[in-house]
Amino acid sequence: MLAEQRHQLILQTLRSGGTATVTDLSARLGASAATVRRDLLKLEEDGLLTRVHGGAVIEEDPAPFAEAAEAQVPQKDAIAAEAAMMIEEGQSVILDSGTTVHRLARRLHGRRITVITNNLGVYDELVQDENVELMLLGGMVIRESRMLDGFLAEDNLRQVHADWLFMGACGVRAGGQVMDTTVAEVPARRVMIAAADKVALLADSAKFPGTGMVKICDPEDLDLVVTDAASHAATCAALEEAGVRVVRVDAVPAGSP
Repeated sequence: MLAEQRHQLILQTLRSGGTATVTDLSARLGASAATVRRDLLKLEEDGLLTRVHGGAVIEEDPAPFAEAAEAQVPQKDAIAAEAAMMIEEGQSVILDSGTTVHRLARRLHGRRITVITNNLGVYDELVQDENVELMLLGGMVIRESRMLDGFLAEDNLRQVHADWLFMGACGVRAGGQVMDTTVAEVPARRVMIAAADKVALLADSAKFPGTGMVKICDPEDLDLVVTDAASHAATCAALEEAGVRVVRVDAVPAGSP
């Protein structure tokens, strides 16, 4: 069995039970205990599980939109402010379902731009602003993450072109790969990347390595990463080696003048 197949089976086992021992995994995979331990080490390095004595446990499910929106707020606001300055009047931008992207939308009021989005939070934020041309993508409503997704969203995206995509992620791996926790959300994000001239990832330091078992894209698919100064230096260096411009911002603590 290939390593990638073993990794997927290990993650499936942990997702169904929350925890598993090396002995159990060895029997399930038909692999030696030493091989399983190496697999667990690799998966832990990728941020997909946590090793414990004799086995491993899986990471928790991602927080719903409302809960995630309240995390790392100063960092997200600083990242959003930097991203907003990159958008020029008359440009078209795709805003995906991330909570940092939602905070970017708050800084776009009064701008004569076109916003294309599957993010219901972005829609609520900008729908009353007559200066912003707003396109809401079709699709199934995913209530937990306040987004529209599925083949309708993907088909809509194939009909448009944008100057910018501003996207979020659940995790950024050591090599710069951008990850998501939900398989169903990845296809639309990949179509967004194809529809934009420039792709910017907005990711606070908690996303390094963050979570996620599904790759959205490689670092070569990005033009820009905007993050806070506490982000993992080695990962940022790997992004820069791949030709990505990394912009680090300083967050202002909540309540500061």
